[in-house]
Amino acid sequence: MPVATPAQYRAMLDAAQKGGYAYPAINVTSLPTINGALKAFAESKSDGIIQVSTGGGEFASGTSVKDMALGAIVLAEAVHILAERYNVLVALHTDHCHPKNVEKFLKPLLAATKARREAGKGNLFNSHMFDGSELPLEENMRVSKELLQQCAELDIILEIEAGVVGGEEDGHDTSGVANDKLYTTPEDMLTVYETLNGIGRFMFAATFGNVHGAYKPGAVKLKPTILRDGQAAVTAKYGAAAEMDLVFHGGSGTPLEEIRETLGYGVIKMNIDTDTQYAFTRPIVGHMMKNYDGVLKIDGEVGDKKAYDPRSYLKKGEQGLCDRMKEACDDLLSTGKTIFGTV
Repeated sequence: MPVATPAQYRAMLDAAQKGGYAYPAINVTSLPTINGALKAFAESKSDGIIQVSTGGGEFASGTSVKDMALGAIVLAEAVHILAERYNVLVALHTDHCHPKNVEKFLKPLLAATKARREAGKGNLFNSHMFDGSELPLEENMRVSKELLQQCAELDIILEIEAGVVGGEEDGHDTSGVANDKLYTTPEDMLTVYETLNGIGRFMFAATFGNVHGAYKPGAVKLKPTILRDGQAAVTAKYGAAAEMDLVFHGGSGTPLEEIRETLGYGVIKMNIDTDTQYAFTRPIVGHMMKNYDGVLKIDGEVGDKKAYDPRSYLKKGEQGLCDRMKEACDDLLSTGKTIFGTV
């Protein structure tokens, strides 16, 4: 089954860390976005990560239901079924879960995995993210520790964040945050390691100037050396084996050389959302503009059913997303590096 088992997911992360590459982690909201991601990973011969945000889950549950956990379960179950047709491994992950959503998003998903395991099935999700960056670090680590203990009991990896990713995503707006909060310190990284080490496996979204959203080149000032310095502080005190699995958020518009630089500092996962949203929407807009007299019933005409059939333009969006994800695999050096069939 190409949705990775817990052991395969750990092997994926180990392979990326050892091989100096990272996995594109794409946020999905629908069957077309799932299929575009799976197609991209398969054609790139790259393993990858498919993830669901709180907003994506709410959307997938329907506008009359708006249940973020239910929608995430629906999308994850779809990935489990569809991924069986592909010869690469994909892992399922949930993106930023802020403290206010733990009870209605993260914990119901942990319960869903527990129910699957009790029924003799595999985990629903491979990993989850708790984003406690809005909390004081001490409180963030207290909650992260509790959640990591719960995740470890289910063989699930927890991603946490210390420091703030700027911008806006899924209605969570940190665009006004002070600049110094956008950079995780070496002391922060030591605190994270010392708090969570030994409880269970975790990934760390350390921040180095990252901002969600789309910006012109040069507008976002990244400092990838922050990752280098933080890792050095941890390994100097606890040895090379203490190097952490880092996650790159807010990477849209980042120059390729800066993306590649982070790979050398322990980044094994990079979130892709803004760029793939545009890549999905752009060909749909092109379809509408080219076929405006077919998708609209103008001057009493009847339009063109073939033009306004949602399948005619959604498949173009799926391909646009696929093409952008293949570019991400190339950028992150994961192309051709699937471990499917070896573990």
